[in-house]
Amino acid sequence: MHRIIKEKLPRHIAVIMDGNGRWAKKNTLKRVLGHEKGADSVRTVVKTCRELGVQYLTLFAFSIENWQRPKSEIRALTLLLEKYLRTELQEMKDNGIRLITIGDSGRLPKTVRDALFRAIEETSENSGMILNLALSYGGRDEIVSAVKRVLKDSKSRDIDENTITKEFFSSYLYTANIPDPDLLIRTGEEHRLSNFLLWQLTYTELYFTDVLWPEFSRDDLIEAIMDYQRRERRFGLISDQLSKE
Repeated sequence: MHRIIKEKLPRHIAVIMDGNGRWAKKNTLKRVLGHEKGADSVRTVVKTCRELGVQYLTLFAFSIENWQRPKSEIRALTLLLEKYLRTELQEMKDNGIRLITIGDSGRLPKTVRDALFRAIEETSENSGMILNLALSYGGRDEIVSAVKRVLKDSKSRDIDENTITKEFFSSYLYTANIPDPDLLIRTGEEHRLSNFLLWQLTYTELYFTDVLWPEFSRDDLIEAIMDYQRRERRFGLISDQLSKE
């Protein structure tokens, strides 16, 4: 029987949801049906994280690089996103889930932006789990954007080389108000970060699984969390130092 140690629950879980296209191919279906099936896994993971008490869940829903895909697939993805935002809004409100987003949302179609901002506004007072959707997001783009904002502020603020610390720079990132992920899960057989949260994942525990995203279940999520709980997070220290704290 699965047993999660509540005291060692990751505060923030991030997920690279990979394998929708391969799942569709494996089942001789169109790629869009893989994305539709993947939406069911999103619901499962969001619900499970909320029930377990995870405080932050970040899902890599649409990357900057995804804009290079065929226009038909991009349209299908954005329509699916819009549908998800509209159909799941009441569920988020009922369960105290607050929705936020990171990335260049200005590139999304207007109907998607409208649904996104409505969901963000109508869940803004919720005090339960924070669901963070990475949309039109790229890690390098985020860092470049942060540098540009620092340079812009330096024209009106006293910013010099002594001002720029890791903490100062982090305050210019999209994730300024949320903690770095404790656990990153990537599904779908690949073992890379794919330009996701490059600054924030410095000390994150990485968990890779061959399970394709449309097949990722509650049990798979719990297994990833249990694997995380078996690890010793040292943050550059040694075990003896941790035992003395």
